Amino acid sequence: MFDALDPVLLARAQFAFTVAFHFIFPALSIGLASYLAVLNGLWLWTRDRSYLALFQFWIRIFALVFAMGVVSGITMSYQFGTNWSVFSDRAGPVIGPLMAYEVLTAFFLEAGFLGIMLFGRERVGDRLHMLACAMVAVGTALSATWILAVNSWMQTPAGYEVAANGQFLPRDWLAIIFNPSFPYRLAHTLTAAYLTTAFMVGGVAAWHLLRGHGHSAPVRRMFSMALWMAAIVAPLQVFIGDLHGLNTLEHQPVKVMAMEGHYRSYPDGAPLILLGLLDSAAGEVRYALEIPKLSSLILKHDLDAPLAGLDTVPPQEQPPVGVVFWAFRIMVGLGLAMAGLGLWSLWARYRGRLYEDRWLQRAAVALGPSGLVAVIAGWVTTEVGRQPWTVYGELTTAASVSPIAAPAVATSLLIFAVVYFLVFGAGIFYVLRLMVQGPDAVGGPPTAGPLRTAGTVPAVQFQETASTGAASWT
Repeated sequence: MFDALDPVLLARAQFAFTVAFHFIFPALSIGLASYLAVLNGLWLWTRDRSYLALFQFWIRIFALVFAMGVVSGITMSYQFGTNWSVFSDRAGPVIGPLMAYEVLTAFFLEAGFLGIMLFGRERVGDRLHMLACAMVAVGTALSATWILAVNSWMQTPAGYEVAANGQFLPRDWLAIIFNPSFPYRLAHTLTAAYLTTAFMVGGVAAWHLLRGHGHSAPVRRMFSMALWMAAIVAPLQVFIGDLHGLNTLEHQPVKVMAMEGHYRSYPDGAPLILLGLLDSAAGEVRYALEIPKLSSLILKHDLDAPLAGLDTVPPQEQPPVGVVFWAFRIMVGLGLAMAGLGLWSLWARYRGRLYEDRWLQRAAVALGPSGLVAVIAGWVTTEVGRQPWTVYGELTTAASVSPIAAPAVATSLLIFAVVYFLVFGAGIFYVLRLMVQGPDAVGGPPTAGPLRTAGTVPAVQFQETASTGAASWT
């Protein structure tokens, strides 16, 4: 039944499926680790128990997300040996040590302090517990740094030489790690993770506000902190994304051609194609909705700057244009929507209606998962846009695959699909149930201890804090 299928396409589909599932967990765990460190620091600084309730609420979700991220990541590494053995043999001298460094530094750092972060508050004291929270946050970011160094090297390889047997041998480790696209990819991805977490947190808070929990101090603080993050980081992400795009134009121009839908060259200024029906066979975008010369202005900062198109690239070196074109628009569209929500929140905050604006809260709920969709769309843009290469310009995808028959790859892909949807589907369902409970139900209202809020008399219950209008960080 599977004999007629392409084993290369099946291997790519299997890796894409497992990465898409895996990617959503690190995108949340990176941001949640930093958010928990901030919450714990604010609790120790202010002794405001609403911060402690938020910490207790989100750390349960973080633990589940972190565990699912570890498990889903392990299966990906096995595929390097099963489906991509030629790539592993050729690129192993470069990527192998980098991935080992990720385990020896970041993963061990996370694992060493995670138990203290989860269970050690009453056992080790406030200072060591705060150190553990900070180290887990650093570890998650460091883990992403090493993985992105690997991916960036595959996108813009540097610091290597090719041996007689075809292996990529390291010549300059600093050039390998800090390759031309690494700084932009690192900044763009980490910022995306923090923004993803902010919108997830804001969406959960908005859902509880819409359910009538507007007098809960933890819910109000959660909503306010998330929207501050959205208002500040979303525009920053647009700026970083622009820099990353310019770097991509310099080192991977064919990818940008596909992102822009430029089938032909434009000698006197290229339009920005917003939407249209792509016809790769005819080499054009039908019924295109476009803004004249804006693409040249964005990419070259000159309205009349010429831009080359896919007509200058051999067909066998072109990526699947439709996938890249639409994935890029999903990512950019959601990014602009997130920036718009951040600006909307500033206006509502200025009017003193942050917790009363029901349409703002509905929009926050709708955009709650937008960060997850955007990071997956961004990953699709990056990886599919690199085709037909695994190591850009050096090693093709077709030459990287293992000598394995299509039925074997198809069978393992089906097994992955069934197991992933069952196991991780159950995990995601449980995470959503925890989110529905809210910080008051999970953390429980405090019955003792000081509750300091800016400009108010210390209170005991969360409801009292909200009723006096006390809400620092709002």
